[in-house]
Amino acid sequence: MEINYTAIIGLIAGVCTTASFLPQVVKTIRTKEAKDLSMTMYLVLAAGIFLWIIYGILIESLPVISANAVSFVLAAIILILKIRYG
Repeated sequence: MEINYTAIIGLIAGVCTTASFLPQVVKTIRTKEAKDLSMTMYLVLAAGIFLWIIYGILIESLPVISANAVSFVLAAIILILKIRYG
């Protein structure tokens, strides 16, 4: 069996970038405070992530699709919390 190092690097990169959202989500939920978060930044980021998902579908890349799908959900949660608390 041949190891696909490109896919492994993609999966690790996806885990790292997706996990980077978790501290912000947890902090915002705990503090119920989002006034310092930029709505514009998260809207543009969510749009970009959505386009990465489409790109991943077009090139049939599971690492691109899965990492960005989870990132999109986390960015959407932050946007919802910003609307609710911020």
